[in-house]
Amino acid sequence: VPAHFVRQRMEAADSVVLFSATLNPTDYYVNLLGLSDATVSMDVPCPFDPAQLAVSIHPVSTRRDDRLTTLDTLVDTMAQQYAQHSGNYLAFFSSFDYLELALACLQQRHPQLPVWVQQRQMNESARHAFLQQFDAQGQGIGFAVLGGVFGEGVDLPGKRLIGAFIATLGLPQFDGLNNAICERMQAMFGRGHDYTYLFPGMQKVVQAAGRVIRTPTDTGAVLLLDERYREHRYRSRLPSWWRIAIV
Repeated sequence: VPAHFVRQRMEAADSVVLFSATLNPTDYYVNLLGLSDATVSMDVPCPFDPAQLAVSIHPVSTRRDDRLTTLDTLVDTMAQQYAQHSGNYLAFFSSFDYLELALACLQQRHPQLPVWVQQRQMNESARHAFLQQFDAQGQGIGFAVLGGVFGEGVDLPGKRLIGAFIATLGLPQFDGLNNAICERMQAMFGRGHDYTYLFPGMQKVVQAAGRVIRTPTDTGAVLLLDERYREHRYRSRLPSWWRIAIV
């Protein structure tokens, strides 16, 4: 919680404007950054037409205990989308371990499908080479980890990227460290689970999906490959301008 360190700088300023595509929900950022309770927020309408982005939820379990049994369904869904609308896609996974499982399964079941992969260690030239694969005339799927270097700050307009597969909710690991953070968030703000897991996780999902539509003329698809997106607590955290189909 950076509020203790940030608040003094904020209070010393005559005015402060914060802006981002993912400053939602407002109270989460107000509390974490130590902003005044009188902070005013504004939700600017998205400049894109909902018809530009086809968003769909597919009932696949990506829970750790289910992954081996659902891999075939997962990669078949990806391959089917690719067959219907060939082009360049990004596929995001919750970890390198899960990415490598899905990659091996896809290459076994659909060996004709071109793929390129984010490595665990990549220098600047390697990252550049990865992005160069997304040529406007190219076709294939780039495998990446959600929340990594290719999940935000990547601009692939037009036909360089026509879709994204997101095979995770993006929730941080339920481990000792995050459980301790959750307890602290609960004590401070009364919303420990949301502040520790839900909001950060869904923010990464929205950032990754935002790679697809970059200009007023772009069109594309986002496939949310996790059955939990059908639950209101997760779906309500997705952008309001999305028109979501449940398959």
